[in-house]
Amino acid sequence: MNYGKEFTKGILKENPTLVGLLGMCPTLAVTTAAFNGIGMGLSTMFVLICSNIVISLLRKVIPEQVKLPCYIVIIASFVTVIQFLVHGFVPALYTSLGAFLELITVNCIILGRAEMFASKNNVLASALDGAGMGLGFTLALFLMGSVREILGSGTWFGLTIPGMVGHTMSLFVMPAGGFLVLGFVIAVVCALSKKNPPKKIGCASCPNAAACHAKCEEADA
Repeated sequence: MNYGKEFTKGILKENPTLVGLLGMCPTLAVTTAAFNGIGMGLSTMFVLICSNIVISLLRKVIPEQVKLPCYIVIIASFVTVIQFLVHGFVPALYTSLGAFLELITVNCIILGRAEMFASKNNVLASALDGAGMGLGFTLALFLMGSVREILGSGTWFGLTIPGMVGHTMSLFVMPAGGFLVLGFVIAVVCALSKKNPPKKIGCASCPNAAACHAKCEEADA
């Protein structure tokens, strides 16, 4: 198994938000500011890594008939832990995220990786899968939150951006702005991840050039 690939796939190629279109509720709701986006992303990443590890360890113990309830109990336990941590150390973020922090329990990204990957693979691979998917989710929320905060509020992490005062567009901190920015970011990611067409192989590098006598090039022409 290629462990490096398991980690990197979730950042761009299989980004859960921008490619899989999962976790749309928190993506659109909390990304009115970069701080909120990165806070939600890191919280989800913590739960994703920990739940993947535990589910992978117990994959041969959990009965098939009750696996979904077991997954939810495991995920909910780590969500409770992250709630206490955020509430205790970053109360402003806890207030901003509100109920969306609790709703990490039923985030389809976490349940999806538990069912599709952690329940079928070893602990290391599951941890790397969770870290990669969590990082991809965090980057997507951070990028959207930054764009929406800069254009909609004229600030970034609460700091006023010179030249933006009086030139902001409130649309970007509204729900419609979330959909607009999401569509734009998805379009950019699709353009970046699009594969280039294969290059034409000339006779000079073809192993059958002697037998072919350049007939392939003549046929293509």
